[in-house]
Amino acid sequence: MNTTPLHFQTISELARQLRSGDLSPVALTEHCLARMEALEPTLHAFRLPTPERAMATARAAEIALRAGQDLGPLHGIPYAVKDLFDIKGLPTTAGSDILRDHIAPEDASVTARLARAGMILLGKTHTVQFAYGGVGINHHHGTPHNPWHQTPHVPGGSSSGSGVAVAAGMVPMALGSDTGGSVRIPASLCGTVGLKTTVGQVSRAGVFPLSWSLDSVGALTRSVEDAALVYQCIHGPDPLDPSTQGAECHDVMATLRRGVRGLRLAFAETAFWDHADAEVTRAVRQCGDVFANLGAQVEPIAFPEAADALALNPGGLVIAAEAYTIHRERLEAHADQYDPIISSRIIQGQDIRAADYFQTTQAWDRLRQQVAQTLLDVDALLVPATMIPAKPTAAVDADTDAYVQHNLSYLRNTSIGNILDLCGLSVPCGFTSEGLPIGLMIYTKPRHEAMLLRIGYAFEQATSWHLQMPNTSWIASS
Repeated sequence: MNTTPLHFQTISELARQLRSGDLSPVALTEHCLARMEALEPTLHAFRLPTPERAMATARAAEIALRAGQDLGPLHGIPYAVKDLFDIKGLPTTAGSDILRDHIAPEDASVTARLARAGMILLGKTHTVQFAYGGVGINHHHGTPHNPWHQTPHVPGGSSSGSGVAVAAGMVPMALGSDTGGSVRIPASLCGTVGLKTTVGQVSRAGVFPLSWSLDSVGALTRSVEDAALVYQCIHGPDPLDPSTQGAECHDVMATLRRGVRGLRLAFAETAFWDHADAEVTRAVRQCGDVFANLGAQVEPIAFPEAADALALNPGGLVIAAEAYTIHRERLEAHADQYDPIISSRIIQGQDIRAADYFQTTQAWDRLRQQVAQTLLDVDALLVPATMIPAKPTAAVDADTDAYVQHNLSYLRNTSIGNILDLCGLSVPCGFTSEGLPIGLMIYTKPRHEAMLLRIGYAFEQATSWHLQMPNTSWIASS
């Protein structure tokens, strides 16, 4: 008998109960909505809850499942979506009041796939304004509260609300986007699983952009198996997103349980570890023993490409140039409605010369080819997901300098993966002495999500970190 509270159960666990008749989509959705109602005033994860839509979808799922019309393992499962993704008839604000009247005419391609799979949307979650930040702070719409600490701590960003919603047990899965770490940072800081997919494997059609070179779609879940189930559903070619024309379709569930015996896993030295928190370093290094006990070959390797990637990203040059291209007219018309920290980063893009932009992107291409050679005999890299754990929101947001320094710290290890076009997975691997989550980052070669999830699943099955849930009883009494 499963003794885990319903709101902390995984998609896989919930799906089994939905099919056995021990649980109905309506009862599950009602439970999640009640959880949201109790926690949301304090945690502030949702920009727009959609309870009426959710209950209508749940009733339809219940009728279908009773009639034997099973759409697959996601049918009847609630989820949330970052407020960058279009949902027909709902506003997509991208964390800004500038877009409060922008009503989506159609679903984003990825949310349309989830709808066809029978998932139940509970609402849209908060994001950093225009998804441009790794801390998770939104000065205009409010900052979600990391559920692992009673004192407000940052949730990580930019998929801040998605991380909090999953960690706190409001939903078992939430979609996010990842341009420099925006899925993996909140996953690491909030103690969930976070999957960054390879650019071009999952459609971005209908997702508000930040950088067309780096934007990717991913999921935050309670388990690696759940991340695999979601990826299985959402990846593949989409005519509405030309970048997916070469998308490779893989049955990731078929290889998920093959284990890691005989695989070569490497601690990537050294840039990932520079100035990392001592507790973070200790927890991630200990993951090597777990993999070794499972039969993997674990060793350190020189990985100078990480430092090269950082050197080839001065001031976030590529993102700034592309973000400015996207925001130029809007910024000129509504400069006063932009968060000054966000607008200052975007405005940097107006002075970037075309020659510098193209020179940088071409250097990235060469570096990616170099990484492909380095990883020929390596199945995955192991590094800290973030170099520091969640910090008090007041300290992070004390002034601009504090914000910028923390933002750079959170983005460092994750942005390397975006620049190198790797796919990445953050999985819980420990806690600090203050009880704050620590994440292990697993990186594999582009389009090797099946291997990535296989390695993450093996680690998760051998440990219990993912089973630890935040105690939110203080919210009920506050």
